[in-house]
Amino acid sequence: MTTGAPGRPRIGLSTSSVYPESTAHAFTYAAAVGYEAVEVMVGIDALSQQVDAVRQLSEHHEIPISAIHAPCLLFTQRVWGVEPWGKLERSAAMARAVGAEVVVVHPPFRWQREYARDFVNGIAALEESSGIAFAVENMYPWRASRRRMEMYLPGWDPSEEPYANTTIDLSHAAIAQSDPVAMAERLGPRLRHVHLTDGTDSAKDEHLVPGRGTTGADAFLRQLAATGFAGEVVLEINTRRCTTREEREADLRESLEFAIEHLAVVPADAGDGA
Repeated sequence: MTTGAPGRPRIGLSTSSVYPESTAHAFTYAAAVGYEAVEVMVGIDALSQQVDAVRQLSEHHEIPISAIHAPCLLFTQRVWGVEPWGKLERSAAMARAVGAEVVVVHPPFRWQREYARDFVNGIAALEESSGIAFAVENMYPWRASRRRMEMYLPGWDPSEEPYANTTIDLSHAAIAQSDPVAMAERLGPRLRHVHLTDGTDSAKDEHLVPGRGTTGADAFLRQLAATGFAGEVVLEINTRRCTTREEREADLRESLEFAIEHLAVVPADAGDGA
């Protein structure tokens, strides 16, 4: 695993944070603002699907790639074909080619029954064969009025399954009305990756700038720091409402400063240095 500044995890930027601007723009923002890595969301931007192009962006901006996010969102269902295991194999191949150690993946939708049937064992087998960590992300029940619909199999909470590597996304935790600190405690060393963002009690996946919601993003980061979390922290926020590049850059800068501030906590077992 890699680290950022001494004493804290590396802080990266998800390319999805600058949508509708492109993957190329995301690298430019990351370098300008001072992020230490980039997570590439493989999506409808054709460049994000091209290994050589992604590697060239990393080399040009001299910024490493911390993770590849597999194309498993609703609007990326046809990216790299429709066969889900093939998508994950291509994601692992891209990760190896660009020097990333992690592929972020969502659990299957309920209608993907064949894929879901052996998802837990299949993920373990992929990790063994590829040498890449597949960090399964927490999701949430879909909420409509007072109804909660379970839309993921084997479930939205990765702490309930024996995955070796997992991701906590704070916006998803907000929708699920789930305590991310408690989830991190349940996961222990299996927590490999974090999508730092924020949310409220809304049924929408808000992906707010951290600190603007109610999930306790500051306390969550301090808990990570105190327990010596050695994985990756990646900002994954929604900046679609920004009307100018300056406004988008300001949100990205505020997010990075928030992460640095609250990860700068001495681990509980660090001793007094005497």
